Amino acid sequence: MAMPFLTARWSNLCLVTYAVPPGFLHDRVPRGLELDLREGQAFVSLVAFDFLDTRVLGVAWPGYRNFAEINLRYYVRTAGDERGVVFVREFVPHRVVAWLARLLYNEPYQAALVSSQLSDSPSQLTADYRLTWRGRTYRLAVTGRKPAHDVAADSVEHFFKEHHWGFGVDRRGQLIRYAVEHPVWQIYPVQSVELDWDWGAIYGPEWELLRGRTPYSTIFAVGSPVAVYRKREVPELAWAASPA
Repeated sequence: MAMPFLTARWSNLCLVTYAVPPGFLHDRVPRGLELDLREGQAFVSLVAFDFLDTRVLGVAWPGYRNFAEINLRYYVRTAGDERGVVFVREFVPHRVVAWLARLLYNEPYQAALVSSQLSDSPSQLTADYRLTWRGRTYRLAVTGRKPAHDVAADSVEHFFKEHHWGFGVDRRGQLIRYAVEHPVWQIYPVQSVELDWDWGAIYGPEWELLRGRTPYSTIFAVGSPVAVYRKREVPELAWAASPA
């Protein structure tokens, strides 16, 4: 495979996942993909993690190497059974990072105040993520028990944390994908979760359906080095967007 466009270490990934009716996401799914269902349900995940030692084409940009990201994503697959994710919105604390992601990948990045804080002890680890958006600060904090461990390939945790592809649509209406490579992540057993999140205020009124819902799954993954490759059109799945 060619040289990765971006390398980094993704660390202390907190994934809070909710089951939603497939029809809720149906109109969002890019043409040529289908929802990746489990037990007949579709899923969205709120994901927070630290981007560390970030390099673009091998070059580290001073001031932009280490930062937190919070994103909302859902799960898709191709007819050829390639599993991946599509992003609803991705928050990062740097305008330049958000601008480049929109320019190069047409990804729904937004610049906002995003921060993280770790509390580490011999027996447990807490990752505390904050997002300030439109005058209010929201919080996701997850505490896990040490040590981390592997999970089975058919487990719920593996289903949500291991994906090789990111999918999106470029400005010409073509379906694109980009590869994300990393070792299989170990997880910490989750001891507690604190979530203060206004879904409607952050993502729009249709997302109010998540208010008060119990998560289907909560995962606290250790993370690892990652490599993200350049976007590629998917010719066999490409499509032209219909005129508005």
